[in-house]
Amino acid sequence: MNAEERLFTSGDMLGTLRAQQESARQAVYDWNADQLLATAEADVVEYVVQKYSLPCPVLQRDQIEQLPVSEEVGPARDEFSGVIYERRVTKIVIAVPFEGEEDIFKLRPSQFGLSTPTAEIRKGELRLTWTSGQRASADPEAVRRYFDGQLDRIEQLLGWARNDVDRHNRDLRAQVSSAVAERRAKLLADRQLEAGLGFPVRQRADATQFSVPVSRRTIEAPRRPTASGPFQPEPVLPEAQYEQALGVLRNARNALERSPSMTASLDEEKIRDLLLVLLNAQFEGAAAGEVFNAAGKTDILIRAGDRNVFIAECKIWNGPKTIRDALGQLLSYLTWRDTKAALLLFIRSGEPTTIISKSIGEIEGHANYKRTRHTAEDGERYNFILHANGDPNREIRLAFLPFALQDAKRQQ
Repeated sequence: MNAEERLFTSGDMLGTLRAQQESARQAVYDWNADQLLATAEADVVEYVVQKYSLPCPVLQRDQIEQLPVSEEVGPARDEFSGVIYERRVTKIVIAVPFEGEEDIFKLRPSQFGLSTPTAEIRKGELRLTWTSGQRASADPEAVRRYFDGQLDRIEQLLGWARNDVDRHNRDLRAQVSSAVAERRAKLLADRQLEAGLGFPVRQRADATQFSVPVSRRTIEAPRRPTASGPFQPEPVLPEAQYEQALGVLRNARNALERSPSMTASLDEEKIRDLLLVLLNAQFEGAAAGEVFNAAGKTDILIRAGDRNVFIAECKIWNGPKTIRDALGQLLSYLTWRDTKAALLLFIRSGEPTTIISKSIGEIEGHANYKRTRHTAEDGERYNFILHANGDPNREIRLAFLPFALQDAKRQQ
């Protein structure tokens, strides 16, 4: 059985949090190189942050339960004569559920006071005790005031602890993100150096093995695949050119929306061809082997060698199935690292706001959806992260651009 202890006094909060941050950075550096390069950077960061962050406890005072009243016999000293005798006291215990990391109750926060309550710390609950002293009976209101006072003091201390913990969790994400980026950059530079020397590389016997950092507590960790061989850098579309291409498409969309009489007679393929003209005018000669082409009937793409590094799928809205079909086509093309894509949705009829909302729901409900990225321009562009078919660590950036190309007659 756990014993009562004085809360917030057993260890130093700031020292413990600093050690936690150092452990998180060390976990990044201990990660197997091939596995780190083969895993999406955002997933590595999220895994380590979840593992080494500390959720500050929150008391659930609306769920407090009282344990059955009990009696205890213990020694007491007469304050006048000094004689030791046995006395029988009434003992009342309440169980206070909480959510969060129980170790926080043992650490002294940076802001502190003189009064520190005592409690028994159990998994998921605190137990507070009141004893009757020498009184034959007690006033229920007085007992309730005692417990409320103790709980208020604990909540005050938790508030001070939460300031330290929240600061730690914010700093932890920044530090882990920096550590992951630095180590990946170093590993990539090492691999490029290794490849440039021209010697065959001897494979280590444990090249496909990796160790999992020791867990402080059980969490749901991101999947980390076993590398099938040495990591090979793959061609990607630079971020600036990706944004430039999306900028051309967005500007073209805005111009087309302002000219409903011109777009009324254009079908999906002709709108696509018009976008190709604008894209090629912007990117012609920018880099050998990276040009915009039409593939099949609706695709816009950038190719690097024999690989597609950017795909824009064009679709006319015809219900939610339109989005599911478009994502299926995109994912069948995009099967490798850091691929960038766009989904251009042409809305010919219906309420654009409703259609856009349904489209976003379809994207976020897709089996390959990972997360939604920040979008600064509401209604202009929506950003998502998907993963490639069969591999959650192969991330695909998807920009969703809706085109409200309604008929001119409907806008009059």
